[in-house]
Amino acid sequence: MGKKIRVGILFGGKSAEHEVSIQSARNVAAALDKNKYDAVLIGIDKSGAWLPPAVSERYLALSSNQSAKEKHNTSVALIPASEGKLSGDSNERIDVVFPILHGPYGEDGTVQGLLKLADVAFVGADVLGSAIGMDKDVMKRLLRDAGIPIAKFLVSTLADPITFAKAKKELGLPLFIKPANLGSSVGISKVRDAGEFKKAITLAQKFDTKVVIEEFIKGRELECAVLGNDKPIASLPGELLVHHDFYSYEAKYLDQNGMTPQIPAKLSKVETKQVQELAVKAFKTLACEGMGRVDFFLADDGKLYINEINTIPGFTNISMYPKMWEASGLPYAKLIDKLIELAIERHEKQKKLKTNR
Repeated sequence: MGKKIRVGILFGGKSAEHEVSIQSARNVAAALDKNKYDAVLIGIDKSGAWLPPAVSERYLALSSNQSAKEKHNTSVALIPASEGKLSGDSNERIDVVFPILHGPYGEDGTVQGLLKLADVAFVGADVLGSAIGMDKDVMKRLLRDAGIPIAKFLVSTLADPITFAKAKKELGLPLFIKPANLGSSVGISKVRDAGEFKKAITLAQKFDTKVVIEEFIKGRELECAVLGNDKPIASLPGELLVHHDFYSYEAKYLDQNGMTPQIPAKLSKVETKQVQELAVKAFKTLACEGMGRVDFFLADDGKLYINEINTIPGFTNISMYPKMWEASGLPYAKLIDKLIELAIERHEKQKKLKTNR
């Protein structure tokens, strides 16, 4: 047997999606083929400190920021231009990093830039695709300019706020308000009147200075998983049968009966093909690589709209991305294999490029 590939599983982080990341990391670590890979756990606590592998193992088991901080006084970091060497008390080297980080400081290109400086392969989109996918304002403008159907939207900032009257006139009611840079439905509100509008803006601004205000699309919520680098492919689509007013954080993670996934979605062959083709087109338009989950609305009039892309989709027990691939014939462990393979493939290709004259 050849040398095992050392996979750094990076999880936790400073974002509001910290706990979701821990759930995902547990599943990825458990799914790794122990005959092919050695897992090197790197937890990031809520202050942003990178925990040594031994502490990270306890952290993953405890999922408690305070408990982990009580058990360590040191941290680690990836050394620039080191091809994956960790500093600190571990002195370990990593072949490829699987960042299971949702939201800012992990999914937005920041960590991806650090991993590139460390000259180590990593799973998922590169710096540009990650940054675009996280910023719903920029993402939607690029999709719109590519001729991909999206819901109407406005952007409110601290310097240029949108009034309720303007939002109502241009988007109608109800409407949705969300932080531009976040995921897992954190900070999202459904708005029906001026009072709810004010509260929703205040809530969203706790997480981001830029807020997206979106038109409500009445219809079905669909998702499609995309996998690949230069020639990405799409899974069978799935549908979210939401039992709350909308697909909130509570419906996703706190209420075990908040959502029922239907995989594959009950669509015609024509509709399935349309979803898959649009998912791949959006993936390419947004400069994504490796993996991505594209979320759709299928309106009651039959028109299909793209809602957003998630460049580091969840890998929890209820996450749609791995479930859609499983329904498409690619089981969880094989999916992890393929994602690692794609990361190494891209890294090796990039290493052949000239960086100086």
